[in-house]
Amino acid sequence: MSRTVKILVVDDIEQNIVALEALVARPDLELLRAYSGAEALELLLDNDVALALVDVQMPGMDGFELAEFMRGSPRTRHVPIIFLTATDRNTHRTFRGYEAGAVDFLYKPFDPHILRSKIEVFVQLQHQKLQLAEQLDTMTQLLRTNEMFVAVLGHDLRNPLSAIVNTAEVLLQVSAEPRVKTAAARIRNSGGRMSRMVDQLLDIARVRSGRLELSPERIDLTVLCEHIVEEFQLPEGERRVELAYTGDTFGEWDADRLSQVVSNLVGNALQHGAADEGISVKVDGTEADSVKIAIRNAGTIPAEVQANIFQPFNFTKFRHDGGKGLGLGLYIAKELVRSHHGEMSVCSDTTGHTVFTIHLPRHFVHGPVDEPAQAEKQWVF
Repeated sequence: MSRTVKILVVDDIEQNIVALEALVARPDLELLRAYSGAEALELLLDNDVALALVDVQMPGMDGFELAEFMRGSPRTRHVPIIFLTATDRNTHRTFRGYEAGAVDFLYKPFDPHILRSKIEVFVQLQHQKLQLAEQLDTMTQLLRTNEMFVAVLGHDLRNPLSAIVNTAEVLLQVSAEPRVKTAAARIRNSGGRMSRMVDQLLDIARVRSGRLELSPERIDLTVLCEHIVEEFQLPEGERRVELAYTGDTFGEWDADRLSQVVSNLVGNALQHGAADEGISVKVDGTEADSVKIAIRNAGTIPAEVQANIFQPFNFTKFRHDGGKGLGLGLYIAKELVRSHHGEMSVCSDTTGHTVFTIHLPRHFVHGPVDEPAQAEKQWVF
């Protein structure tokens, strides 16, 4: 796609501007004429230029003063300037030109090939700048479309999913036929898994659009973890998850969101950890300003998997769930912790154990959260 690049030429002599136009004329360039510094500033208010060719000696506002005005405005601060002068070479004037913000200083008569080469550099830079701006706009629109699609999809799926799950529950209650009960249980479990996927998609849409809202209140993290641990205990009474705590574990957090985080980590530990050893959940409130939760299970995660374990849609050959999830659980968990201005990390090494650790400020921090590292942001779905 051809794009026209604008170059500003500032000179009080008509013949000089005409000569420059003939020298650099090409289809993808548009030369803007200015016969004074004031006229140049007016043109810069209405046009984005890739380069300014400025004569030094002009009546009224000279080239150096024009450059200082340009550097003082956010709109024109980054416009490259090449000074053109017919005076004798003077080191002091050259230094003053560079101090005023020039990228180059050419003395007349200059070599036309050199000037064309220098102009070509800035033309290509402007082309790349415009291309990057278009790509950024396209990616932004794509992300917004994806988020809207996921939100609408999640909303519209809830009603039929609820009907499916409720019907399966009714069949389990009223039918005595073993095959019907088995089929109903499968429908209920599959519907529940689909419902969790919908919730994850909605959460990720909220996270990426910045619309994730928290409702902080004073809670006890130990009590919160106790409820989650009880949910994961085996029906026959065998305890696979042990909870321990120390210190003051009270603080200001969103209970529902942190329950989602801890439940995800405990569920992963039970699903992927070694079956012959239990899972431990430790809540440490000994620090004055923060509380830590550590979830430990037997088994290790390969180093190549750890490097991207918090990335969304992280499908790897090491997953043991048969690809039944979306690969969003850990990503959402980390984002929920980050929304509390906390940190989440994983350690899995030669000791044969994996530990996920959550650090949370004890008091809720209002205000924007720091942006994640660039590597974590480069994805669309």
